[in-house]
Amino acid sequence: MNEQTNTSLAHDLRLALLRSDPALSHFDPLPRIIANDSFAKGHCGWSQLVGNYEGDLDTMLPGYAQHSSAMLSTLSHWDAGSHGGMNSSYALKIATKPVAGSRNVAIKRHTFRKRGPIRLEAYVTFKPEANELKLSETDVRSFGFLFDLQGGDQDGDALRVMPHLRFLNAENGHHTQKWQFKQRTSDIKPMGAEDKIVSHDHLNPNDWQDLPGGGQRLCYNEIPTKVNWTYLCFDFDLETMQATGFRCNDRVFDVSGFESIKIPAMKNLWCMLNICLFAETDTNKRAFLYVDSVCLSGDF
Repeated sequence: MNEQTNTSLAHDLRLALLRSDPALSHFDPLPRIIANDSFAKGHCGWSQLVGNYEGDLDTMLPGYAQHSSAMLSTLSHWDAGSHGGMNSSYALKIATKPVAGSRNVAIKRHTFRKRGPIRLEAYVTFKPEANELKLSETDVRSFGFLFDLQGGDQDGDALRVMPHLRFLNAENGHHTQKWQFKQRTSDIKPMGAEDKIVSHDHLNPNDWQDLPGGGQRLCYNEIPTKVNWTYLCFDFDLETMQATGFRCNDRVFDVSGFESIKIPAMKNLWCMLNICLFAETDTNKRAFLYVDSVCLSGDF
């Protein structure tokens, strides 16, 4: 049996094992599973993105002060009870405040042990709070995700690299439905007087750019309480710090024009591998991003 045959058999065996596992068969993970989060099991390490501060909570930048904790939800609604998650009774619920332009962010914090390809996959759905008897399809401004990454402490050229992607559903009541990225963050500001902590609002509303060919119409059902789950898949290489692929449902997008926020490395964030999920509202109504499950995998 030659090496090519052995490789093919190993691939087929791995594929068979993945497809026999209901918790993984709806994903297409890379060989090493780093995290497989089903929110039927609890929060799985996802928590509120708290802004940096020193000495006084009021030193926190306003963009972060609006954040609150993600919740476990059965997707309850007034007309038929509860949807539940895609695979269980629960999903992670990221809810904004009922103020136009508000956002909320959930984060999971990792570090990496080797530079190589990583893949983020998730099943999500978005809705505004169903407090009116109308479709409200333009009430959610956007939802999205990002990585927050930094090289190792022995890297001479280490940077903090932050790939961001959002689906801009609507803006000022206009249905836009397109994917966007950003390359710039706000000014980096010191927190306190000890020169230990800084902060910057990388999710501020400025500097979003359209992903080339990024227009997409997502499923948004006919009344304000119905949901349908959307599949997301984002590939990134920790060696080159470049995006290598992005897929949403049946669409595969060209990421050759995609760029990340890149800023100088920070002195205590070595080998950081954080993931964020976020939602924004376009009206004085809460916007919800529900997350059924998340898989982070790598090829190392």
